[in-house]
Amino acid sequence: MCRNIKTLFNFEPPATEDEIHASALQFVRKLSGFNKPSQANEAAFDRAVAEVSDAARKLLTSLHTHAPARDREIEAERAKERSRLRFG
Repeated sequence: MCRNIKTLFNFEPPATEDEIHASALQFVRKLSGFNKPSQANEAAFDRAVAEVSDAARKLLTSLHTHAPARDREIEAERAKERSRLRFG
């Protein structure tokens, strides 16, 4: 499940709030083992997703690099090519 989390740092345009939330949701799903929590666990699950999103956002805004920003479309094409070579 975590292999679906994409790198969000150093892209142009920068990561959106939706992308950060989606990666936080995947991370919390992996940790908890729940794809969708029960009503009894829903509040804790949602709180964890919000806290991980906040932490991820803080991390992304505090990181620095001298490397040029990567283009999302070019990286997506490279990923498709790797997948094609791997799976035929």
